[in-house]
Amino acid sequence: MASMRDIQRRKVSVQSTGQITKAMKLISTVKLQKARERAEHSKPYFQGMYDTVSAVLSRSGNINHRFLKTGESKKKAVILISSNRGLAGGYNSNIVKLITENPEFAPENTVIYAVGRKAKEGLIRRGYEIRQDYSEAADEPMYSDAMGISKDVLKAFESGEIGEIYLAYTVFKNTVSQVPDLKKILPVSMEDSKGEKSEEDTKTLMNYEPGEEEVLDIIIPKYVTSLIYGALVEAAASENGARMTAMDSATSNAEEMISELSLMYNRARQGSITQELTEIIAGAEAIS
Repeated sequence: MASMRDIQRRKVSVQSTGQITKAMKLISTVKLQKARERAEHSKPYFQGMYDTVSAVLSRSGNINHRFLKTGESKKKAVILISSNRGLAGGYNSNIVKLITENPEFAPENTVIYAVGRKAKEGLIRRGYEIRQDYSEAADEPMYSDAMGISKDVLKAFESGEIGEIYLAYTVFKNTVSQVPDLKKILPVSMEDSKGEKSEEDTKTLMNYEPGEEEVLDIIIPKYVTSLIYGALVEAAASENGARMTAMDSATSNAEEMISELSLMYNRARQGSITQELTEIIAGAEAIS
């Protein structure tokens, strides 16, 4: 059985850890409120852009545009959004598994555009190529960050370095539920964007002014940028939600452990007192 001193040292250590996890929970709670508000405010624009581009493409007929067809390269680019810090439960490991456990994204045919150091480090250990690192955008994502990422991946796509572009991020459902998701953002599939249309939609084709090439050159990069920005703010909310939940669980575990250690300490103390009393009584009887 551990000595009273060992139990007391362990109890102090657990109490210190519990104070840290409690403070981190409070910080994550405040950050979550801000991040969730940003996600809720940006979602209408994010969804509106997606619906608009889908509607445009579904009524465009057969268009031969570079953003609507797979490139010659067999390499796939993945914009992977994680966090710069750990202690967020399975938030980072789940997004890494989304890529590593998918046979379509083998290290030899996949390049990573990483947002967040944790997933980047995990993928480097598994042999993946990190083409660009945008970790500074993980904590306080801005639309300009999404524009920079979009510009880089579109440049690689147009130059033929990569043939497809995917977006891997965590969707914020609620405080205790965050779901990893993988979306293909280029080439834009006209078949996927058709959906259900009315009879009028099927008969009326979209008119482009000045021309389909010029219009799609403007619309699709903005579409890609909006998808990336929406994913960044969703991921930020998910990260803080996951960290708050993890720290809440850690704090509860620390409190339970402190209770158990207090009980162990009291038992050890009672045993020590009983032993001392027994020795005193035995000594008194020996003298008499």
